[in-house]
Amino acid sequence: MQRTRAPFRADEVGSLLRPPKIKEARARREKGEISADDLRKVEDMEIEKIVHKQASVGLKLATDGEFRRSWWHFDFLSQLTGCELFHPDEGIQFAGIQTRHEAVRVIGKLDFPDDHPMLAHFKFLKKQCDVAHVTPKMTIPSPAVLHFRGGRKSISKEVYPDIEGLFEDLAKTYRKAVKAFYDAGCRYLQFDDTVWAYLCSQDELNKVRARGEDADNLQQIYARIINYAIAERPADMVITTHVCRGNFRSTWISSGGYEPVAETMLAGTNYDGYFLEYDSERAGGFEPLRYLPRGNKIVVVGVITSKSGTLEKKDDIKRRLEEASKYAPLEQLAVSPQCGFASTEEGNILTEEEQWAKLKLAVDVAKEVWGR
Repeated sequence: MQRTRAPFRADEVGSLLRPPKIKEARARREKGEISADDLRKVEDMEIEKIVHKQASVGLKLATDGEFRRSWWHFDFLSQLTGCELFHPDEGIQFAGIQTRHEAVRVIGKLDFPDDHPMLAHFKFLKKQCDVAHVTPKMTIPSPAVLHFRGGRKSISKEVYPDIEGLFEDLAKTYRKAVKAFYDAGCRYLQFDDTVWAYLCSQDELNKVRARGEDADNLQQIYARIINYAIAERPADMVITTHVCRGNFRSTWISSGGYEPVAETMLAGTNYDGYFLEYDSERAGGFEPLRYLPRGNKIVVVGVITSKSGTLEKKDDIKRRLEEASKYAPLEQLAVSPQCGFASTEEGNILTEEEQWAKLKLAVDVAKEVWGR
């Protein structure tokens, strides 16, 4: 049976390849050749197009493709009260490639500002979705993302001498954010989260230990923050999470199946749905899905890769959904690409046509598996 409530049987993570007009306008803005308002007008036009394109392939939701962002996470986090974007000596190291030298650090007391720019971004998206008759989906980074990558050294010890104070304010900040997006009309919100996957990687855990931090209690800490943040959401608001092992120019960071975190993540966090990456052997098997509580929670199985343009075969996707259903009921499953197509503005290495073919594939498979 199809779903009328998010997450839908055919869904998507969030980011889409930036069209040439967006790339050109951003480059011109960097050079000072056009104003911020000129750039916004181009973004508005391209977002309107992309919403209708998502509807035309059969999706019941639409995002703004994250067209106004450079990064999937830093653009949101850097606009929180108490945070700033800075330029460290090195970027984030992916497999064989490094990102631009940008990161976010905490320099003051955390809070969610009433004028956070992504509230306006969502309101514009909603207007376009109302016209296209699809559900607007907003994506923001999980609160765990602010802490995990930089750790203690990225958080002012003058402001937060006790790290527990940071965790408390982070939870309150996100609870305030959830309410602000709800008040703006958002009924489908997603916390994008690389951290759960990193907690499955011994390499990533060793990096945390090497900087003198306790890696063993992070699961419980992050679950507590997330649950506090979403605890007061109204009944008509869906909040999901997307778990990713890194996505930059079709490369990745971590490897390891979900077993080390599955019980805490699936049963211990109060999300409505989980977008789980399952497009490669690095993600492990479906066995951890046995921890999904029976009921209303949905796992969106990301068996369609966004990292290459090669189109998967329908029968292969159906077979993998059947395998997943051995551990979680088919009625609690859905299908999507494993990640966004452009977690940063550079985008993954595939064409826009290949991107749309993959989203259409998800729609077609969902119709055949769960009915029209």
